[in-house]
Amino acid sequence: MTKRNSILSAVALAGAATLALAGCAGTTETGSSADGGAADRPIEIAVFNGWDEGIAASYLWQTILEDKGYEVELTFADVAPVYQGLAGGDFDLVLDTWLPITHADYMEQYGDDVEDLGAWNDEAKLTIAVNEDAPIDSLDELAAASADFGNRIVGIEPGSGLMRITGDEVVPGYGLERMELIESSTPAMLAELQKATNAGENIAITMWRPHWAYNAFPIKDLEDPKGLLGDTEGIHSVAATSFAADFPEVHAWISNFEMPSDTLYSLEDALFNSYEGDEYGPVVQEWIAANQEWVDSLTS
Repeated sequence: MTKRNSILSAVALAGAATLALAGCAGTTETGSSADGGAADRPIEIAVFNGWDEGIAASYLWQTILEDKGYEVELTFADVAPVYQGLAGGDFDLVLDTWLPITHADYMEQYGDDVEDLGAWNDEAKLTIAVNEDAPIDSLDELAAASADFGNRIVGIEPGSGLMRITGDEVVPGYGLERMELIESSTPAMLAELQKATNAGENIAITMWRPHWAYNAFPIKDLEDPKGLLGDTEGIHSVAATSFAADFPEVHAWISNFEMPSDTLYSLEDALFNSYEGDEYGPVVQEWIAANQEWVDSLTS
């Protein structure tokens, strides 16, 4: 499996078939049976492909909950199958819903069948970013300078809210129809950013805050004078309606979860920038040890 993109085949087929992801697990000392819940099984956390803040938060909570005696399974998937799975009870939780803009369509479609547990970070923002020394500073300058950027905007996963808003709002709103909006993946976009940085070339990419790339690359956000990318958003945890009854203790912890951007950047940097492997468990454990007081507060 590739790093941050390990899509299970069952999830890839989720649009055509019902997901069957719930497994069985023995009762643990401080697990679901002990906390008064009805479930005696793993907690199923869905993770959006390529969205690093959600990946980081999911691995963090997997480690925390397993240390508390729960069994936790992470499943990577694209956005649409995740909400379908939450609404159908195949997933318990996703930690990366951006509201009120980016994932509004999905919450409108599935909102009656899921539970919003609130925002754990309120500094999220969709952007179009360029290299720091690019000759422009605003999206309303991009059309005239499109050739400087190879007439393309390098995007991320198709179906993501960022790509939808960029294609439906930003491109026509700023007259960028001559520029190709390239559908790819977050790792592929970051690879293009690394390549352009090494070559000293201009590049325009779909980006969002919070993201560790702002610490790792010399990039800047283009101003959005028309406000087409929307205002600052919150990153919400969204659960299946059965989650509170199945895992009441964990439901309470996640409902009270808050993570400042600086803390998130630190975790993301440890996982995705400073570390080259695919086994995140030991890296998360090391990060937790360095931030033990804050981590302990999440379950106090």
